[in-house]
Amino acid sequence: MAKAAQDLLMVGEVAARSGVAVSTLHFYEAKGLIRSFRSAGNQRRYRRGVLRRVAVIKVGQRTGIPLADIKRALDLLPADRPLTAEDWRLLSDGWRADLDERIAKLTALRDQLGDCIGCGCLSMEACPLRNPDDSLGVRGGGPQLI
Repeated sequence: MAKAAQDLLMVGEVAARSGVAVSTLHFYEAKGLIRSFRSAGNQRRYRRGVLRRVAVIKVGQRTGIPLADIKRALDLLPADRPLTAEDWRLLSDGWRADLDERIAKLTALRDQLGDCIGCGCLSMEACPLRNPDDSLGVRGGGPQLI
């Protein structure tokens, strides 16, 4: 078997080694996140570097990065070689500001939960979650956003 053929993985091998389902790999491919080649028998074959791409995709998803953003980031990198530590640094640096912003919003939300009694009235003067400063109170009592 030629070295080039040895460097190619079948879809089942990629699924087993990456821990994602074959259907997920097909989905990633359809979305342009990864690429495969077709064998003479029209079977999908992947370069070994796809394993790192799948790992980056999974880490990005785990942190809440939308697939479209992951794709945009991966599109900036060469598709014909495995991702490097420097590539990962560039990707993660690009996502850091978004993550910091989401963390700040979630922290603020968590800190405001103590003021909420969960009654759903949406017109309390002290409701910082859904009705800051009772801005919906001018519309009348009860839920105004439904």
